[in-house]
Amino acid sequence: MSINSKFDLTGKVAIVTGSSKGIGLSIARGLAEKGAKVVISSRKQEAVDTLAKEFSEAGMKAIGIACHIGDSEQRKQLIAKTMDTYGRIDILVNNAAINPFYGPLESAGEEVFDKIMNVNVKAPWLLSNLVQPHMKENGGGSIINISSVEGIHPGFRLGLYSMTKSALIMLSKNQAKEWGRYGIRSNVVCPGLIKTKFSESLWSDEKLVAQYTGVVPLRRVAEPDEMAGIVMLLASDAGSYMTGGVYTADGGYLISG
Repeated sequence: MSINSKFDLTGKVAIVTGSSKGIGLSIARGLAEKGAKVVISSRKQEAVDTLAKEFSEAGMKAIGIACHIGDSEQRKQLIAKTMDTYGRIDILVNNAAINPFYGPLESAGEEVFDKIMNVNVKAPWLLSNLVQPHMKENGGGSIINISSVEGIHPGFRLGLYSMTKSALIMLSKNQAKEWGRYGIRSNVVCPGLIKTKFSESLWSDEKLVAQYTGVVPLRRVAEPDEMAGIVMLLASDAGSYMTGGVYTADGGYLISG
């Protein structure tokens, strides 16, 4: 088998949460370009329908299913509708996340803690649990959790967000350890600073960007499309022996200290 064919995802079904924009959209497009049937998901049905239409018009296979991943019933519906449409689930990319608080740990309230933990940790855990039986029945699958370098190295005023992203790393390792016997692989990707709407408050700050690019070896902020390639690898047979791994795509941020 050629190495190129190992990246082929024809016949595979992939769910990507938070995929109406930013990193999630780039990942969804990359999976679809490699032949996967992709479920584009975010909170608004109109947004995901528009993108699914664009994908289809470009010759790719995609549907849109709205889902607020913090809502239990909507999570169940996401999986059920995917199964009703495609009959299988091979790839789950837990990309959707929030960061509603920027500031010192001691000034955050319990309500914001519960909110960020619910979306960033609890939802990926439960979504993974929902797809696990379907992957098990298929004889395998790939779960890719999108964490952050903040989950490895603490930044400043991002303490709650960092805690959730660190938890996602350990979730991935435990999934890999417990579900490997079923052929299910779980890996985690830790992006650095990416030019997305989500992180706009950071990369739009000229002083902060100057400090960041002054120490990061690649001397720049990343574009969303630069995160898609590693997910292609982890989702495909090209990464068939990769599980429990923590992969950074951070321009060298973690070695810049």
